[in-house]
Amino acid sequence: MLKSRIILLVIAIVLVAVFFSLSKVVVDNENESIEKETDSVEHTTTSKDNSSTSSNSLMTESHSGNIPEEVKKDIERLRNNYSLAESQENSIIFADSLADVFRDLNRLDSAAKYVELSQEDNELIGNAYYEAFSFAADVEKAKRLAVKTREYLQKVLDKNPANKSAKIKLAMTYVSSENPMKGISMLLEVVEEDPNNEEALFNLGILSIQSGQYSKAIERFEKLLRNHPDNVQAEFYLALSLMNNGQKAKAKKLFTEIKNKSNDEQLLAAVESYLNEL
Repeated sequence: MLKSRIILLVIAIVLVAVFFSLSKVVVDNENESIEKETDSVEHTTTSKDNSSTSSNSLMTESHSGNIPEEVKKDIERLRNNYSLAESQENSIIFADSLADVFRDLNRLDSAAKYVELSQEDNELIGNAYYEAFSFAADVEKAKRLAVKTREYLQKVLDKNPANKSAKIKLAMTYVSSENPMKGISMLLEVVEEDPNNEEALFNLGILSIQSGQYSKAIERFEKLLRNHPDNVQAEFYLALSLMNNGQKAKAKKLFTEIKNKSNDEQLLAAVESYLNEL
């Protein structure tokens, strides 16, 4: 099931920033062929991350900010215990605890690094890096995290080419790379094999919104919802697509339906914002 974290991307107005591609890609409405537009995607302005690309840099990046003092002490204690652990079993325990702490702090890059140190499951590690990649607001950091995601999820696919979830996540890291068409091709391959795949349809719908193809986005989300009617995120993006496609009455109706049935505060805030626009 798709995570509600995607809604946070919309609220923060970083939908386009998730796709750090050097050029915009579109899925052709008629024959599903892939084209590269000549216009560059406008990148969200961010400060460049100056940390090194080594594994160590992900672990040692600054974690000051709003971290409570007692949590800082816990992190330091766990790091010391990890460094001094006399057995691999204890090292794994402390690394796993650090991953949990950093995940709770929403420091997902560091959480992923400690998942890498505590797990042997390539898919778990790849998914952790993918989550960090999805939230990265800095272009250079996102690129590094995409590389780490591909490192592990490619191993998963090499072992089990039928793993569609790993393939979709891998595809999304390529969409945000210098080779976005490879990612689109992979997503289309999944839909060809599994026409009702929820995750692939969702991401193709998001990409259609990103490239301004609202009619195509509507088609994707409507198809998704026919088979997965409980996907509130898809309903939200369908309403957003309808609004941007000039179908404001339908969009308002759908936004209102979401408002009346959802308890997600972030989602409701976004819905209320768009209803005010309508």
